[in-house]
Amino acid sequence: MNYYWPKDEVLEKLNIMTNAFKAVADLAMEKKCYTRDAAYFISILRVAKAIEGRGWVKSKK
Repeated sequence: MNYYWPKDEVLEKLNIMTNAFKAVADLAMEKKCYTRDAAYFISILRVAKAIEGRGWVKSKK
């Protein structure tokens, strides 16, 4: 397709990916689990937060 991204956009997306990797790696080290499990845990928390934010479910804090 010969599609090119500007340098600023590439660096922005790289920063997002780096932050995501760091969050997964940190959680995996903290919980002493596989990175796949840590990534899955983070994704579940994000979905739960979105559902709560939309008012579909109330938090049990």
